[in-house]
Amino acid sequence: MAASISDNNVFATLRGSGRIWAVGAIHGEVGRLRALHASLAQTMKPGDQIVYLGDILGYGADVRAAIDEVLVFRRSFLAQPGVEVDDIVFLRGAQEEMWQKLLQLQFAPNPTEVLKWMLDHGIGPTLAAYGGNIEEGMLAARDGISPLTKWTSALRQNMRLYDGHTTLMSVLKHAAYTDDDGLLFVHAGIDPTRPLSAQLDAFWWGSSGFELLDGPYGSFRMVVRGSDRRRGGVRVGAFTATLDSGCGLGGPLTAACFGADGQMLQMLEA
Repeated sequence: MAASISDNNVFATLRGSGRIWAVGAIHGEVGRLRALHASLAQTMKPGDQIVYLGDILGYGADVRAAIDEVLVFRRSFLAQPGVEVDDIVFLRGAQEEMWQKLLQLQFAPNPTEVLKWMLDHGIGPTLAAYGGNIEEGMLAARDGISPLTKWTSALRQNMRLYDGHTTLMSVLKHAAYTDDDGLLFVHAGIDPTRPLSAQLDAFWWGSSGFELLDGPYGSFRMVVRGSDRRRGGVRVGAFTATLDSGCGLGGPLTAACFGADGQMLQMLEA
C-alpha cells in the first residue's frame, strides 16, 4: 500500500529493521516532555528512530518551551555517531493543522466562526505563545480581509522570532511508515476503508473505523497513533496502538518502543 506513495513532503519512510520510539500527544506540557526526554536519553541508542506523533502544540501552559525542548533533544540525539537526520520524524497533529489554518484565516469564508471553533478545540495557548490576542483576532475577523491579514502576518512574524519554530512547522509529515510496509505511524487515526493517499482529515481528526480495525490495514501489521479525541487512554491491541494518556489535560506523557515485528518492546511515561 505504501509503495505507491512517493511524496516525501507528506510521508516519512523509516527503516523497518530497527527499533522505533513513538511519542504521544504532548500538548505543550514541557515539564513532562523534559522528564520523558531524560528517560529516552538513557534508553535510546544509535540505530533507534523516533516519531513524534503530533500535537506538540495545544492545551499546556508553555507551548514555546515545548517546541524548544523538542528541538534541543533532536540536536542532542543527532550529535551521536551513527544517527541520521531521517531517524527523527515529526507528524502534523490536529493542533499543528489548526495553527496552520489559523495563519491563513483571512482566506476562510467565515473566519469568526472558524476562530471560535479553534478556540474551543485548544488553540488558545498556542495563540498566546506567539503574541496573539483573542479579542483582537475576533475584531479583525469581523472587520474583513485586510485587518485579518495584518493580524495573522503579525503571528507569523512573532513565530519567526523563535529559532527553529517556523522551520519545524514546515517539515511536519502526515504519516510515517517503515520501508517494509509493516508499521504505520499516524496522529489521530485512519479510515480503514480508504488508501493511505486518500485519508484526508482522518490523519488529524481520526475515524470511528480505527477503533473497529480487527486485522492488518493493507500490508501494515500495526498502526500506531498518538492522539485519541475520545480520551480512552493508552491501548495496545493486535493491530493498533493508541499512546494518548491525556498529556496536557491532566494525564502523563507516553512513549512506546516498537520492534521490527510490530511488537511493543517498552513503554515509558512521564
